[in-house]
Amino acid sequence: MRNAIFLLKHVGFYNVLKDISNFGFEGSTLKKIFEKMIIDEEKKKEEKNEKLLVNLCECYIFQSNLFSYKLLSICVSCLLKVALKKEGNEETQKEVEMALLALSCFDRRYNFQRDLFLNEIKEIILNHQMYRNLTRLAYQSAWEFLINRLPNNSLEEEMVNELHIIRESIRELEELSTSVDWKKKEEEMGKTERKAMHIISRWIRSIGNYFYSCKLWNEEYVGLISRLADVFLVSRDNYGEISKQCIYIFETVAGNRAVKLDTLLKSSAIDAVLEEIYRPTLNQRITFGLFVIFDEISKRLKEEEKDEKKEAKRKATKRKVFVKQEEEGYEDIIISFHEVFRFFCR
Repeated sequence: MRNAIFLLKHVGFYNVLKDISNFGFEGSTLKKIFEKMIIDEEKKKEEKNEKLLVNLCECYIFQSNLFSYKLLSICVSCLLKVALKKEGNEETQKEVEMALLALSCFDRRYNFQRDLFLNEIKEIILNHQMYRNLTRLAYQSAWEFLINRLPNNSLEEEMVNELHIIRESIRELEELSTSVDWKKKEEEMGKTERKAMHIISRWIRSIGNYFYSCKLWNEEYVGLISRLADVFLVSRDNYGEISKQCIYIFETVAGNRAVKLDTLLKSSAIDAVLEEIYRPTLNQRITFGLFVIFDEISKRLKEEEKDEKKEAKRKATKRKVFVKQEEEGYEDIIISFHEVFRFFCR
């Protein structure tokens, strides 16, 4: 059993880190065995083996895609006890990292009570901001647990104003980006650099989910989008999936009415994506993403025409957009592809 648990945790850890789904576990006898073992261990009044229960819960969460409410409650409660440990030694940090990584697997499909477990995660985040006692992966996973609880207006307000999600995301992306050599391919990197790259990818996915749900405006968005533009530029040669994730975020931001249009124009996102158009190897996904961004901007400008009070500001913003489009004949490119784009969008 000890060897089986070690193997399943090891496989599960890397599946989650690399965003690989495993559907073979569902409906298997092994899943039923784990469910029975977890419930039986939880029921024990005396001689409960807490370490075994934690290991079982982590294995189960890493491998499973579907959870009953009963199993969900047992696993989350059990892992939060581990995640709340505050000792700074390496062994405890690893235990906390594994527990938080498992907790980050619960996405918005699992609608346990909105306020359930949030206080504990917020305590973990605030404690780290004060003492820096978590690993980078553990910290990102704690944020992912919160982001997966959105949309939730009161939670979003706390994340922005008390936990400072934008500021922390900028800092983490900046520090992680400078810790890797983007000119190397993944197979050329050492273990530490590869892990940092996977954490960057997880941060970007989480930020994308945040922008999809967010309803509050924050001026720090400009800095975060500019940081993502930097990541886009350095990742496009060797880490195409990361650059595509950045494009998806720019599309999401362009379409999110809570995010001001000036944010995109003040940030370096548009310039970064336009730069890709003139590269010898044109990426289809990035080209399409650029059309989506400008299409969303165009729609929003038309919406603002209806509000006379915004007319002057709308015209100023429109002029900025046209300047971007007219640079080096880009307006002609948009016109020539306009009908193709409209057909594709249908």
